[in-house]
Amino acid sequence: MASAPKIGFVSLGCPKALVDSERILTRLRAEGYDVVGSYEDANLVVVNTCGFIDDAVHESLDAIGEAIARNGKVIVTGCLGARPETITDRHPSVLKVTGAHAYEEVVSAVHAELPPLHDPFVDLVPPQGIRLTPRHYAYLKISEGCNHRCTFCIIPSMRGDLASRPIGEVMLEAERLVKAGVKELLVISQDTSAYGSDLRYATGFWGGKPVKARFTDLARSLGSLGAWVRLHYVYPYPHVDEVIPLMADGKVLPYLDVPFQHGSPRVLKLMKRPAHAENTLERIRRWREICPDITIRSTFIVGFPGETERDFEILLEWLAEARLDRVGCFKYSPVEGAAANALPDPVPDEVKQERLDRFMELAARISAEKLAAKVGRRMRVLVDAVDDGEALARSAADAPEIDGTVRIPKPGKLRPGDWAVVEITAASDYDLVAKLARGR
Repeated sequence: MASAPKIGFVSLGCPKALVDSERILTRLRAEGYDVVGSYEDANLVVVNTCGFIDDAVHESLDAIGEAIARNGKVIVTGCLGARPETITDRHPSVLKVTGAHAYEEVVSAVHAELPPLHDPFVDLVPPQGIRLTPRHYAYLKISEGCNHRCTFCIIPSMRGDLASRPIGEVMLEAERLVKAGVKELLVISQDTSAYGSDLRYATGFWGGKPVKARFTDLARSLGSLGAWVRLHYVYPYPHVDEVIPLMADGKVLPYLDVPFQHGSPRVLKLMKRPAHAENTLERIRRWREICPDITIRSTFIVGFPGETERDFEILLEWLAEARLDRVGCFKYSPVEGAAANALPDPVPDEVKQERLDRFMELAARISAEKLAAKVGRRMRVLVDAVDDGEALARSAADAPEIDGTVRIPKPGKLRPGDWAVVEITAASDYDLVAKLARGR
């Protein structure tokens, strides 16, 4: 019997792209393809690209070039595929270019270049599908696209308007993941708190009971599965307040990822951010009153066109008062196709860098102070890895890949995916050190 055709896969970009990769791989694996870990072993390579900012575009183009150089047969998909000429001008030998979440097109392209040997065998694919994350956590994508037209963003032109998945479908996937051993569900989309608005919050069914396709109802239902539920990319609409009591009651993790992007109302207006007029500092205060242990993470952009020194100072003042737990920051990048590129008064690159440095200095100081306050506390953590006599784990305040870690120097018999109760013994700017707690 001929050997199974072998596929190499390179997945770049955000967790939403990672879920797209998992869906493509699940389909190919069901059709009998082997997934291999090196260019040399693969008969063909699929590269799932990112095109959100210039650095991501360059990384994607470099990855395509490496795949061509080391394998020769390359299919390209993902966000950068919305601008195929950008890819083909640099790499004319690619076999096929498709856009984001074009699962059927990718699979068809693979069939055309590397036909499957046999009909699908259902037992080749586990019930939870093929995943690229560790066994104990998984990303749960609840929608595609976005209805907003933020001036710095080109995602709607790549992924389209908001298209929510039916809630029954989302819940069945979540249930399968938990039954397969997933202990943490990371809820993702472009605009998580808008979930279901395009469906007019339609009623679906899960477990024989009706449930509406609404952000709060989804969070409540996911919270009943017994896994950690972590909410990402949540715009601060008024109804987000409804989920904070669920966090206080332990139904979902007390963790909210809100892309505030700036603190100056003038800059937010230039960005055309949704809910930019909201008094976010007051909202944060109320959230902490209801759920004192809540962790708030956010991302910001400095050096946006028209950002003055006073605008930047307002941002620093905002951050100093908000005292967010986890913060990421980027210099504005003039992505091709973004409306902000036409705005007047661009900020010089050296000023962008200086502002980024000042912003991250303040953010690091706040983070260090907050983490130092956790020394001596007990907490439950989830182990991600054990290597060289040290376990790397995460608390409820830590999302994988983007937040800090809890290091356990003497992990005993801990293994990846284990729960542990630890006592925090030390803290740095972004990470914690802990020992296993007695009587755990």
